[in-house]
Amino acid sequence: MEKVRGGRVKFDPSRIVMGGGATGSSETVIFCLADLGDAFLVPSPYYAGFDRDLKWRTRAQIIRVHCNSSNNFQVTKAALEIAYKKAQEANIKVKGVIIINPSNPLGTTYDRDTLKTLVTFVNQHDIHLICDEIYSATVFKAPTFISIAQIVEEMEHCKKELIHILYSLSKDMGLPGFRVGIIYSYNDVVVRRARQMSSFGLVSSQTQHLLAAMLSDEDFVDKFLAENSKRLGERHARFTKELDKMGITCLNSNAGVFVWMDLRRLLKDQTFKAEMELWRVIINEVKLNVSPGSSFHVTELGWFRVCFANMDDNTVDVALNRIHSFVENIDKKEDDTVAMPSKMKRRENKL
Repeated sequence: MEKVRGGRVKFDPSRIVMGGGATGSSETVIFCLADLGDAFLVPSPYYAGFDRDLKWRTRAQIIRVHCNSSNNFQVTKAALEIAYKKAQEANIKVKGVIIINPSNPLGTTYDRDTLKTLVTFVNQHDIHLICDEIYSATVFKAPTFISIAQIVEEMEHCKKELIHILYSLSKDMGLPGFRVGIIYSYNDVVVRRARQMSSFGLVSSQTQHLLAAMLSDEDFVDKFLAENSKRLGERHARFTKELDKMGITCLNSNAGVFVWMDLRRLLKDQTFKAEMELWRVIINEVKLNVSPGSSFHVTELGWFRVCFANMDDNTVDVALNRIHSFVENIDKKEDDTVAMPSKMKRRENKL
């Protein structure tokens, strides 16, 4: 964890609690902090799995902090206050804020000012801040990743006991099947309770032994992280460049394993129904696995997340060719419709 943060922060091993993957670790933190019906503010769009991981068994609630494309989906203090006030008016107790940094699905990192705003906000309202930093070593271009741990050390008036970090080896080291999740909390009570609860999702001794041996090889880890970042950057640049040639723009991202595509111009009309229709066509006819923005609770229509890192170069070629053919056919149909005589247009609309 110190290595992927460039040695800019130190972690106390006694505050680390291991659990069965990031999924189990995130649920454990919610169990530690919230009672039945309590809520957490989560900037949207957010990881769709949160609806399962954070709510199913804990019976906690998620209140969305709405972000939009006008400022590249950055979370603002105003948006946080609106969501907090909404919860108060509904007589819902807010226990904290949860963010993913770098973001899933956006692939962007939080800047220093935004992180300080978040810390100040939770300090003022005496609520918790949970930072999921599972993609921290996937940054492939500027700006660099800033951990909430750095902000905690920099800010003079910070209630450290309100800050908690989630981590895993599944993204940074490509080891999702090993089910190694980590809770790092500055709160002594949370550390004790999480350690007690970890008995229900232990990481096996064999797994820990193997990973300890692997991570102790610092030369290997350094080379792996550098090569992984390099390959992600090359793949991201190639993928977005080809999409741009097709007239498809993406949010300017710098981390993660996905891009946030803007397909608004391909919608038949500005409704979520039209977004789902477009998604079904892409899934069933174009044969590409993408995720619609509505599944990430974004308020704007036409955004889609596509993963670019979990395939070889030949598969990328196939995927890009399919997208190109799909967009080309849509553009051709639009041109044909414009060129049609009025009677033929009416007939096609009836059909």
